[in-house]
Amino acid sequence: MPSQTGNGGQGGPWDRGSATQSDIEEIVRLLQARLKQLLPKGSPRGLILIAAVALVGLGAWTAYYTVPSDSVAVVQRFGKYLKEVPPGLHFKLPLGIDAATIVPVKRQLKQEFGFTTPGASDSYQSPRQRDENRETQMVTGDLNAALVEWVVQYRIADPVKFLFEVREPSETLRYVSESVMREVVGDRTVDEVITIGRQEIESEALIKMQALSTKYAMGISIDQVQLKNINPPKPVQESFNEVNQAQQEKEKLINEARRDYNKVIPLAEGEKDQRIREADGYRLKRVNEAEGDVARFSALLAEYNKAPEVTRRRIYIETLQDVLPGIHSKIIVDEQTRSILPLMNLDTPKGARP
Repeated sequence: MPSQTGNGGQGGPWDRGSATQSDIEEIVRLLQARLKQLLPKGSPRGLILIAAVALVGLGAWTAYYTVPSDSVAVVQRFGKYLKEVPPGLHFKLPLGIDAATIVPVKRQLKQEFGFTTPGASDSYQSPRQRDENRETQMVTGDLNAALVEWVVQYRIADPVKFLFEVREPSETLRYVSESVMREVVGDRTVDEVITIGRQEIESEALIKMQALSTKYAMGISIDQVQLKNINPPKPVQESFNEVNQAQQEKEKLINEARRDYNKVIPLAEGEKDQRIREADGYRLKRVNEAEGDVARFSALLAEYNKAPEVTRRRIYIETLQDVLPGIHSKIIVDEQTRSILPLMNLDTPKGARP
Protein backbone atom coordinates (compact mmCIF):
# COMPACT_ATOMS: atom_id res chain seq x y z
CA MET A 1 0.00 0.00 0.00
CA PRO A 2 1.49 3.36 -0.97
CA SER A 3 1.90 6.11 1.53
CA GLN A 4 -1.13 8.15 2.54
CA THR A 5 0.08 11.33 0.93
CA GLY A 6 1.01 9.85 -2.46
CA ASN A 7 3.43 12.26 -4.05
CA GLY A 8 2.57 15.07 -1.66
CA GLY A 9 5.64 14.45 0.46
CA GLN A 10 7.97 14.70 -2.49
CA GLY A 11 7.76 18.44 -2.97
CA GLY A 12 5.51 18.24 -6.02
CA PRO A 13 3.11 20.95 -7.19
CA TRP A 14 0.26 19.36 -5.20
CA ASP A 15 1.86 19.74 -1.67
CA ARG A 16 -0.68 20.85 0.94
CA GLY A 17 1.50 23.54 2.46
CA SER A 18 0.07 22.63 5.95
CA ALA A 19 2.07 22.58 9.15
CA THR A 20 4.75 19.91 9.47
CA GLN A 21 5.25 17.72 12.53
CA SER A 22 7.87 20.07 13.93
CA ASP A 23 5.47 23.03 13.60
CA ILE A 24 2.78 21.14 15.53
CA GLU A 25 5.22 20.24 18.30
CA GLU A 26 6.29 23.86 18.55
CA ILE A 27 2.65 24.96 18.92
CA VAL A 28 2.11 22.36 21.69
CA ARG A 29 5.19 23.56 23.55
CA LEU A 30 4.00 27.16 23.38
CA LEU A 31 0.58 26.17 24.72
CA GLN A 32 2.20 24.21 27.55
CA ALA A 33 4.36 27.14 28.53
CA ARG A 34 1.37 29.48 28.47
CA LEU A 35 -0.77 27.22 30.62
CA LYS A 36 2.03 26.66 33.14
CA GLN A 37 2.06 30.40 33.72
CA LEU A 38 -1.68 30.42 34.36
CA LEU A 39 -2.01 27.26 36.52
CA PRO A 40 -0.36 26.38 39.87
CA LYS A 41 2.96 24.61 39.52
CA GLY A 42 3.06 20.87 40.06
CA SER A 43 -0.75 20.41 39.96
CA PRO A 44 -1.82 17.08 38.27
CA ARG A 45 -5.09 18.63 37.28
CA GLY A 46 -3.22 21.35 35.45
CA LEU A 47 -1.16 18.85 33.50
CA ILE A 48 -4.29 16.96 32.46
CA LEU A 49 -5.89 20.21 31.35
CA ILE A 50 -2.83 21.11 29.33
CA ALA A 51 -2.85 17.74 27.60
CA ALA A 52 -6.57 18.00 26.85
CA VAL A 53 -6.23 21.51 25.41
CA ALA A 54 -3.27 20.43 23.31
CA LEU A 55 -5.18 17.41 22.02
CA VAL A 56 -8.22 19.50 21.14
CA GLY A 57 -6.06 22.11 19.40
CA LEU A 58 -4.21 19.48 17.43
CA GLY A 59 -7.47 17.80 16.40
CA ALA A 60 -8.98 21.11 15.32
CA TRP A 61 -5.81 21.97 13.40
CA THR A 62 -5.88 18.69 11.47
CA ALA A 63 -9.66 18.44 10.98
CA TYR A 64 -10.06 20.92 8.12
CA TYR A 65 -8.37 21.51 4.79
CA THR A 66 -8.90 23.60 1.67
CA VAL A 67 -8.83 22.31 -1.90
CA PRO A 68 -7.77 24.88 -4.58
CA SER A 69 -10.03 25.59 -7.53
CA ASP A 70 -7.78 23.77 -10.00
CA SER A 71 -7.47 20.62 -7.90
CA VAL A 72 -9.30 17.80 -6.16
CA ALA A 73 -8.46 16.03 -2.90
CA VAL A 74 -8.10 12.27 -2.61
CA VAL A 75 -9.12 11.25 0.93
CA GLN A 76 -7.72 8.11 2.57
CA ARG A 77 -8.81 6.62 5.88
CA PHE A 78 -6.07 4.65 7.60
CA GLY A 79 -4.32 4.49 4.24
CA LYS A 80 -7.31 3.11 2.31
CA TYR A 81 -8.87 5.14 -0.50
CA LEU A 82 -12.14 6.70 0.63
CA LYS A 83 -13.34 9.38 -1.84
CA GLU A 84 -12.52 12.35 -4.05
CA VAL A 85 -13.37 15.82 -2.78
CA PRO A 86 -14.07 18.84 -5.05
CA PRO A 87 -12.54 22.30 -4.51
CA GLY A 88 -13.51 24.23 -1.38
CA LEU A 89 -13.30 24.00 2.42
CA HIS A 90 -13.75 20.47 3.81
CA PHE A 91 -13.43 18.58 7.08
CA LYS A 92 -12.00 15.16 7.87
CA LEU A 93 -11.31 12.98 10.86
CA PRO A 94 -8.33 14.46 12.70
CA LEU A 95 -5.14 13.10 14.21
CA GLY A 96 -4.07 11.22 11.09
CA ILE A 97 -7.18 9.09 10.76
CA ASP A 98 -8.01 10.71 7.42
CA ALA A 99 -5.36 12.01 5.03
CA ALA A 100 -6.15 14.30 2.08
CA THR A 101 -3.79 14.55 -0.90
CA ILE A 102 -4.26 17.56 -3.21
CA VAL A 103 -4.01 16.64 -6.90
CA PRO A 104 -4.04 19.50 -9.50
CA VAL A 105 -6.28 17.87 -12.15
CA LYS A 106 -7.00 21.14 -14.02
CA ARG A 107 -3.45 22.45 -14.09
CA GLN A 108 -1.20 21.77 -17.05
CA LEU A 109 2.09 20.29 -15.87
CA LYS A 110 5.24 19.86 -17.88
CA GLN A 111 8.56 18.09 -17.89
CA GLU A 112 11.67 19.50 -19.52
CA PHE A 113 14.41 17.43 -21.09
CA GLY A 114 17.86 18.85 -21.76
CA PHE A 115 17.31 22.26 -20.16
CA THR A 116 15.90 23.79 -16.98
CA THR A 117 13.49 26.66 -16.44
CA PRO A 118 14.45 28.69 -13.33
CA GLY A 119 11.89 28.73 -10.55
CA ALA A 120 10.05 25.54 -11.53
CA SER A 121 7.51 24.49 -8.86
CA ASP A 122 7.30 20.85 -9.92
CA SER A 123 10.29 18.81 -8.76
CA TYR A 124 9.87 16.50 -11.74
CA GLN A 125 9.73 19.33 -14.28
CA SER A 126 13.52 19.54 -14.17
CA PRO A 127 14.95 17.20 -11.51
CA ARG A 128 18.18 18.37 -9.96
CA GLN A 129 19.81 14.96 -9.93
CA ARG A 130 20.05 14.20 -13.62
CA ASP A 131 22.54 14.21 -16.45
CA GLU A 132 21.23 16.59 -19.12
CA ASN A 133 23.91 15.55 -21.61
CA ARG A 134 23.03 11.87 -21.32
CA GLU A 135 19.35 12.73 -21.51
CA THR A 136 19.63 14.62 -24.79
CA GLN A 137 22.25 12.52 -26.60
CA MET A 138 20.53 10.37 -29.22
CA VAL A 139 21.48 8.35 -32.29
CA THR A 140 19.52 8.87 -35.50
CA GLY A 141 18.57 6.26 -38.06
CA ASP A 142 21.62 7.01 -40.23
CA LEU A 143 23.95 6.48 -37.23
CA ASN A 144 24.57 10.16 -36.59
CA ALA A 145 24.44 11.80 -33.17
CA ALA A 146 22.09 14.62 -32.21
CA LEU A 147 21.34 16.62 -29.06
CA VAL A 148 17.56 16.78 -28.69
CA GLU A 149 15.77 19.03 -26.19
CA TRP A 150 12.01 18.73 -25.76
CA VAL A 151 9.08 19.45 -23.45
CA VAL A 152 6.17 17.20 -22.47
CA GLN A 153 2.98 18.94 -21.31
CA TYR A 154 0.45 16.76 -19.51
CA ARG A 155 -2.50 16.73 -17.12
CA ILE A 156 -3.59 14.38 -14.36
CA ALA A 157 -6.73 12.77 -15.78
CA ASP A 158 -7.38 10.18 -13.05
CA PRO A 159 -6.13 11.14 -9.55
CA VAL A 160 -6.72 7.66 -8.10
CA LYS A 161 -4.62 5.92 -10.74
CA PHE A 162 -2.00 8.66 -10.53
CA LEU A 163 -1.58 8.13 -6.78
CA PHE A 164 -2.03 4.39 -6.35
CA GLU A 165 -1.44 2.47 -9.61
CA VAL A 166 2.18 3.53 -10.20
CA ARG A 167 4.76 4.10 -7.48
CA GLU A 168 6.33 7.23 -9.03
CA PRO A 169 4.12 8.41 -11.93
CA SER A 170 6.06 11.60 -12.68
CA GLU A 171 9.39 9.82 -12.73
CA THR A 172 7.89 7.00 -14.77
CA LEU A 173 6.61 9.55 -17.26
CA ARG A 174 10.17 10.88 -17.66
CA TYR A 175 11.45 7.41 -18.44
CA VAL A 176 8.58 6.78 -20.87
CA SER A 177 9.14 10.11 -22.61
CA GLU A 178 12.88 9.55 -22.99
CA SER A 179 12.38 6.02 -24.29
CA VAL A 180 9.76 7.06 -26.85
CA MET A 181 11.80 10.04 -28.06
CA ARG A 182 14.86 7.85 -28.60
CA GLU A 183 12.75 5.39 -30.56
CA VAL A 184 11.17 8.06 -32.77
CA VAL A 185 14.44 9.89 -33.42
CA GLY A 186 16.18 6.58 -34.17
CA ASP A 187 13.77 5.93 -37.05
CA ARG A 188 14.81 9.10 -38.94
CA THR A 189 17.89 10.62 -40.47
CA VAL A 190 19.72 13.48 -38.82
CA ASP A 191 18.55 15.87 -41.56
CA GLU A 192 14.92 14.96 -40.91
CA VAL A 193 15.35 15.38 -37.16
CA ILE A 194 16.98 18.80 -37.43
CA THR A 195 14.98 20.27 -40.33
CA ILE A 196 11.83 18.91 -41.95
CA GLY A 197 10.77 16.11 -39.58
CA ARG A 198 10.13 18.05 -36.37
CA GLN A 199 6.33 18.16 -36.60
CA GLU A 200 6.10 14.50 -37.55
CA ILE A 201 8.34 13.54 -34.62
CA GLU A 202 6.20 15.53 -32.19
CA SER A 203 2.96 13.92 -33.40
CA GLU A 204 4.31 10.37 -33.35
CA ALA A 205 5.94 10.81 -29.93
CA LEU A 206 2.68 12.19 -28.50
CA ILE A 207 0.70 9.17 -29.71
CA LYS A 208 3.22 6.64 -28.38
CA MET A 209 3.61 8.38 -25.00
CA GLN A 210 -0.14 8.46 -24.50
CA ALA A 211 -0.41 4.78 -25.44
CA LEU A 212 2.22 3.79 -22.88
CA SER A 213 0.68 6.02 -20.20
CA THR A 214 -2.66 4.32 -20.74
CA LYS A 215 -1.06 0.86 -20.73
CA TYR A 216 0.71 1.53 -17.42
CA ALA A 217 -2.51 3.03 -15.89
CA MET A 218 -0.66 6.19 -14.85
CA GLY A 219 -3.78 8.39 -14.92
CA ILE A 220 -2.00 10.96 -17.12
CA SER A 221 -3.21 12.65 -20.30
CA ILE A 222 -0.44 13.91 -22.63
CA ASP A 223 -1.42 17.28 -24.13
CA GLN A 224 1.61 18.17 -26.21
CA VAL A 225 5.15 17.12 -27.08
CA GLN A 226 7.22 20.05 -28.31
CA LEU A 227 10.76 19.88 -29.66
CA LYS A 228 13.00 22.75 -28.65
CA ASN A 229 16.65 22.89 -29.69
CA ILE A 230 18.07 20.12 -31.87
CA ASN A 231 21.79 20.37 -32.50
CA PRO A 232 24.61 18.07 -33.57
CA PRO A 233 27.29 17.20 -30.97
CA LYS A 234 29.61 20.07 -30.07
CA PRO A 235 32.77 18.64 -31.76
CA VAL A 236 31.03 18.63 -35.17
CA GLN A 237 28.55 21.44 -34.60
CA GLU A 238 30.59 24.06 -36.48
CA SER A 239 31.03 21.81 -39.52
CA PHE A 240 27.39 20.86 -39.45
CA ASN A 241 26.38 24.52 -39.36
CA GLU A 242 28.52 25.16 -42.41
CA VAL A 243 26.78 22.32 -44.23
CA ASN A 244 23.41 23.74 -43.25
CA GLN A 245 24.43 27.19 -44.47
CA ALA A 246 25.53 25.72 -47.79
CA GLN A 247 22.25 23.85 -48.06
CA GLN A 248 20.31 27.02 -47.30
CA GLU A 249 22.36 28.93 -49.89
CA LYS A 250 21.58 26.21 -52.42
CA GLU A 251 17.87 26.44 -51.65
CA LYS A 252 18.08 30.22 -51.93
CA LEU A 253 19.68 30.06 -55.38
CA ILE A 254 17.14 27.48 -56.53
CA ASN A 255 14.28 29.68 -55.33
CA GLU A 256 15.76 32.74 -57.06
CA ALA A 257 16.13 30.76 -60.31
CA ARG A 258 12.54 29.59 -60.03
CA ARG A 259 11.45 33.17 -59.41
CA ASP A 260 13.23 34.36 -62.55
CA TYR A 261 11.88 31.40 -64.51
CA ASN A 262 8.33 32.15 -63.38
CA LYS A 263 8.84 35.79 -64.28
CA VAL A 264 10.30 35.33 -67.79
CA ILE A 265 8.67 32.17 -69.11
CA PRO A 266 5.03 33.22 -68.58
CA LEU A 267 5.80 36.57 -70.27
CA ALA A 268 7.31 34.80 -73.28
CA GLU A 269 4.37 32.40 -73.36
CA GLY A 270 2.00 35.35 -73.35
CA GLU A 271 3.84 37.10 -76.18
CA LYS A 272 3.86 33.86 -78.16
CA ASP A 273 0.12 33.40 -77.72
CA GLN A 274 -0.48 37.05 -78.65
CA ARG A 275 1.52 36.74 -81.88
CA ILE A 276 -0.18 33.48 -82.77
CA ARG A 277 -3.58 35.11 -82.30
CA GLU A 278 -2.49 38.12 -84.40
CA ALA A 279 -1.28 35.80 -87.17
CA ASP A 280 -4.54 33.86 -87.05
CA GLY A 281 -6.48 37.11 -87.27
CA TYR A 282 -4.42 38.32 -90.22
CA ARG A 283 -4.83 34.96 -91.95
CA LEU A 284 -8.61 35.04 -91.50
CA LYS A 285 -8.67 38.62 -92.75
CA ARG A 286 -6.73 37.81 -95.94
CA VAL A 287 -8.77 34.69 -96.60
CA ASN A 288 -12.05 36.54 -96.15
CA GLU A 289 -10.87 39.41 -98.37
CA ALA A 290 -9.76 36.97 -101.06
CA GLU A 291 -13.01 35.07 -100.88
CA GLY A 292 -14.90 38.36 -101.14
CA ASP A 293 -12.84 39.39 -104.19
CA VAL A 294 -13.51 36.03 -105.79
CA ALA A 295 -17.22 36.31 -105.15
CA ARG A 296 -17.31 39.86 -106.53
CA PHE A 297 -15.34 38.87 -109.62
CA SER A 298 -17.58 35.85 -110.18
CA ALA A 299 -20.67 38.04 -109.96
CA LEU A 300 -19.13 40.57 -112.36
CA LEU A 301 -18.15 37.83 -114.79
CA ALA A 302 -21.67 36.51 -114.80
CA GLU A 303 -23.04 39.94 -115.68
CA TYR A 304 -20.34 40.42 -118.33
CA ASN A 305 -21.30 37.17 -119.99
CA LYS A 306 -24.90 38.35 -120.18
CA ALA A 307 -24.07 41.78 -121.78
CA PRO A 308 -20.36 42.24 -122.51
CA GLU A 309 -20.57 45.74 -124.05
CA VAL A 310 -22.82 47.15 -121.38
CA THR A 311 -20.72 45.68 -118.60
CA ARG A 312 -17.46 46.90 -120.15
CA ARG A 313 -18.81 50.45 -120.47
CA ARG A 314 -20.16 50.36 -116.92
CA ILE A 315 -16.81 49.28 -115.59
CA TYR A 316 -15.13 52.05 -117.59
CA ILE A 317 -17.49 54.72 -116.25
CA GLU A 318 -17.19 53.49 -112.65
CA THR A 319 -13.42 53.53 -112.96
CA LEU A 320 -13.48 57.13 -114.20
CA GLN A 321 -15.73 58.05 -111.30
CA ASP A 322 -13.14 56.70 -108.92
CA VAL A 323 -10.10 58.20 -110.65
CA LEU A 324 -11.14 61.66 -111.87
CA PRO A 325 -12.01 63.18 -108.46
CA GLY A 326 -8.38 62.78 -107.48
CA ILE A 327 -6.97 64.62 -110.50
CA HIS A 328 -6.68 68.42 -110.10
CA SER A 329 -5.78 69.36 -113.72
CA LYS A 330 -7.77 67.75 -116.51
CA ILE A 331 -7.05 67.98 -120.29
CA ILE A 332 -9.60 66.52 -122.66
CA VAL A 333 -8.20 65.69 -126.15
CA ASP A 334 -10.12 64.67 -129.21
CA GLU A 335 -9.15 61.40 -130.81
CA GLN A 336 -8.35 63.07 -134.15
CA THR A 337 -6.15 65.85 -132.74
CA ARG A 338 -2.53 65.60 -133.91
CA SER A 339 -0.98 68.01 -131.42
CA ILE A 340 -1.87 69.88 -128.28
CA LEU A 341 -2.05 73.69 -128.32
CA PRO A 342 -0.63 75.63 -125.34
CA LEU A 343 -3.54 76.78 -123.23
CA MET A 344 -3.69 79.20 -120.34
CA ASN A 345 -3.56 77.46 -117.05
CA LEU A 346 -6.85 78.54 -115.61
CA ASP A 347 -6.16 76.78 -112.30
CA THR A 348 -3.06 78.93 -111.55
CA PRO A 349 -3.75 81.54 -108.83
CA LYS A 350 -3.85 85.22 -109.93
CA GLY A 351 -0.38 86.81 -109.93
CA ALA A 352 1.47 83.49 -110.08
CA ARG A 353 3.62 82.54 -113.08
CA PRO A 354 2.23 79.80 -115.30
